[in-house]
Amino acid sequence: MNQHAMQEASIPNPALEPFRVLIGNWNTIGTHLLIPDTILHGRASFEWLERGAFLMMRTEIDEPGIPSGIAVIGSDDSTEEYFMLYFDERGVSRKYEVTLRDNIWKWWRNAPGFFQRYEGIISDDGNTIIGKGELSKDGFSWEKDLDLTYKRVERAK
Repeated sequence: MNQHAMQEASIPNPALEPFRVLIGNWNTIGTHLLIPDTILHGRASFEWLERGAFLMMRTEIDEPGIPSGIAVIGSDDSTEEYFMLYFDERGVSRKYEVTLRDNIWKWWRNAPGFFQRYEGIISDDGNTIIGKGELSKDGFSWEKDLDLTYKRVERAK
């Protein structure tokens, strides 16, 4: 395959435009149910992959028990849905559904035995995200999981 043919699909995906607010580098601070009385400090970055065909998220938290991860967000234009494929340093890989509407970023998975959901409220200036995570073993009773506040360090150019 020639180089030109390999680059033809490396173009911005217009369906991902709402996610532009995430692009850049962030510091994170938060808490996790399994590590009480500990403030978690970390970092996250969001960048376009293949010139905007997908969005890549990288996360790390300084606490040893919390894994660093990578996620790729993409869309299905026929159903107008978004999905996130996640992978972390433990070898865990998961698929989440995603939305970003009215400054509310959500992702969730409904996997038997381990349901998860996360909601991040994006400030009007786009420089802070206050997020709350929850998990459930049965899909009915929920408990706190990872809560993270994102503070923008820099916007991508």
